[in-house]
Amino acid sequence: MITKLDIESAAERIANRVRVTPVVHTEAGAFGVAEPLALKLELLQHTGSFKPRGVFNRVLSAGAPKVGVIAASGGNAGAAVAYAARELGLPAEIFVPEASSPVKVARLHSYGARVTVTGAYYADAYAASLRRAEETGALIVHAYDQPEVAAGQGTLGMELTEQLAGIDVVFVAVGGGGLLAGVATWLRGVAKVIAVEPQQCASLAIALKQAQAVDVPVGGIAADSLGARRISTRALEIARRDHIASVLVSDEAILRARKALWDECRVAAEPGGATALAALTSGAYRILPGERAAVIICGGNTDPGDLVERR
Repeated sequence: MITKLDIESAAERIANRVRVTPVVHTEAGAFGVAEPLALKLELLQHTGSFKPRGVFNRVLSAGAPKVGVIAASGGNAGAAVAYAARELGLPAEIFVPEASSPVKVARLHSYGARVTVTGAYYADAYAASLRRAEETGALIVHAYDQPEVAAGQGTLGMELTEQLAGIDVVFVAVGGGGLLAGVATWLRGVAKVIAVEPQQCASLAIALKQAQAVDVPVGGIAADSLGARRISTRALEIARRDHIASVLVSDEAILRARKALWDECRVAAEPGGATALAALTSGAYRILPGERAAVIICGGNTDPGDLVERR
């Protein structure tokens, strides 16, 4: 488990490496939601997602060797590792599954990482990365399941409470659970946290039902960013301890939320980045009258072409 002290230490460690991302306030009725919302636009972070927070904390706290860092990721985590390595003057090697988005793979190359495409799924790429790390001695940076990574992601929750007073509920998209673990740790006793998952990537919901982390099938529109086959044990323990609900949303609801973000705010989120909002726009979760809600828009690595109406 991580603590608020771990998150405070992470915030100090990465302060000059990450951006303070803005919060946008919407009026009552926006997105078809009766109450006003606060949108934390973390898609404006370096590399287009929240991931650099955890990556920088992992690399800086562990002290990476000269041979560099290694990671497995189909997209956002890999980009964060490649970016952090470039900024710190370290080599980076990223293993990605064959189903990875070409947009995200191109981003990895742009940061100077060595990219190896292997296996059909993330688990295959991860296994290959571990074998390679044994050969080279590179520092392994997990996409979500390391305490330093979770503590780094928790700085987003810390930053949010500094920007907003009196939050009642915060909506967080869940893949492997690193962001949830960090944000929920910081917000414990401060605000209720609602986890939101795609119906086809329900690692937390299934784990809560079975009372243990298990491998689950993944697919759908947000699988490239939220398609972890198994929730981290840390995130599951925190969710059970704090009675965090997992709200499931359909691919159709995610796409509608993504389009609504563009139409209402001209924010181009990736499907995973719009998933937390989909809980509200779809009616899967309804906030109470007067409840002050914040939604983390966690990623924007997408081709925005399908958001723009052609004339």
